[in-house]
Amino acid sequence: MGKESPFRGDIVKGKVALITGGGSGIGFEISTQLGKHGACVAIMGRRKPVLDSAVSTLASLGIPAVGFEGDVRSQDDAKRVVESTFRHFGRLDILINAAAGNFLVSPEDLSPNGFRTVMNIDSVGTFTMCHEALKYLKKGGPGRGSSGGGTILNISATLHYTASWYQIHVSAAKAAVDAVTRNLALEWGTDYDIRVNGIAPGPIGDTPGMSKLVPPEIDSKARDYMPLYRIGETWDIAMAALYLASDAGKFVNGTTLIVDGGLWLSRPRHLPKEAVKQLSRAVEKRSRDAPVGVPKSKL
Repeated sequence: MGKESPFRGDIVKGKVALITGGGSGIGFEISTQLGKHGACVAIMGRRKPVLDSAVSTLASLGIPAVGFEGDVRSQDDAKRVVESTFRHFGRLDILINAAAGNFLVSPEDLSPNGFRTVMNIDSVGTFTMCHEALKYLKKGGPGRGSSGGGTILNISATLHYTASWYQIHVSAAKAAVDAVTRNLALEWGTDYDIRVNGIAPGPIGDTPGMSKLVPPEIDSKARDYMPLYRIGETWDIAMAALYLASDAGKFVNGTTLIVDGGLWLSRPRHLPKEAVKQLSRAVEKRSRDAPVGVPKSKL
């Protein structure tokens, strides 16, 4: 049974959204929830069978949906898909960049070409889609008249906030995505009334990437020190996307919202809480019992 959304069912009614990587994983759940809340949905991806299946599922839910084959690394593909979305629905209001590439590899085993591939998909691809969508998203653009600008949402990660094992390529790519988000928010928010934000998901359980990147034995151990003692779901990310893409987030611009339960802040506990309490009490007792005039540094 699906979760009940905290948002009104018409919160993005009349909007048209284009989601790259929208045929599977996080991108598909975002596509689904935008559609359930009133939007028309176009999804872009490289695999036709995946696109066809996703569009069929969306249509079965009563969501106006269309799929376009394309690679975000190709400017020609980006331009064609953006233009096709406009021709099909008559406008474009929301661009969500969810297409991404990832795999585990140590830096010494990662070829420059492998590094470049992930940078091209995540970073260059994100900018390319934004660049091609500008004409339709900006205030006064085709289909918009004198209405305000649209919104862009870039799916990022938390890997680069510190450092992550075997993820140097993705860490670099997502750091660039965050920089693109902030800079476009500054310039296009000022010049074209376009809001640009991001979402940085943590581990999301119901995605193909989770099983590929996090073996079950590591996942079970990791839960022991997660602040909310669980991994996230695609639904969590989709709800954040709805907030940022709708008028609920109309004054949020240039922010990357971390949706990971606080995991990026966490570290494994080296001491049980009771042991810490006992240690703390012992230190306090020694401090209280120390002779007057003895520096605490000597305790």
